[in-house]
Amino acid sequence: MTGTCTKLDFRVLNDILEKYEYKKSYLIAMLQKVQEVYKYLPEEAMTYIGEKVEGLSPATVYGVATFYAQFSLEPKGKYEIKVCDGTACHVRGSMPVLNAIRNKLNLKEGKITSDNGLFSLEIVSCLGACGLAPVVVINDKVYPQMTSDAVSIILDTLIKEEA
Repeated sequence: MTGTCTKLDFRVLNDILEKYEYKKSYLIAMLQKVQEVYKYLPEEAMTYIGEKVEGLSPATVYGVATFYAQFSLEPKGKYEIKVCDGTACHVRGSMPVLNAIRNKLNLKEGKITSDNGLFSLEIVSCLGACGLAPVVVINDKVYPQMTSDAVSIILDTLIKEEA
């Protein structure tokens, strides 16, 4: 059940709810599975879960989804880019790398997904690779000691592969 779906499929949601026996104690696991399928948590899916699971409400589901940083309420791209801005990465130049990514993908402050839907960008506090700073992770692949030029080449390569 992985991949990106563009339209909400209530059969898929029902399968997820059945797997977790419609129990509110499994709400986080349900949301994780929905996000795995859709690459984010669609508002309609959260409402549906809140209405179908006894003891929950759409507001409760939304509250949980917004509390945990692992959940995204906006669609994510095929390539999920994480830029570390922890102390080591920041000191070693993560901000110019971040700005190069934003410029290349035309992502203004506050916009996380590129217009073509291929890329999403997230700034994280730490990736646990301080000795490799500054670090960028794209779909779980670690790119150490990033520079603005290096990240531009990586993005150009990915864009070219998608053309």
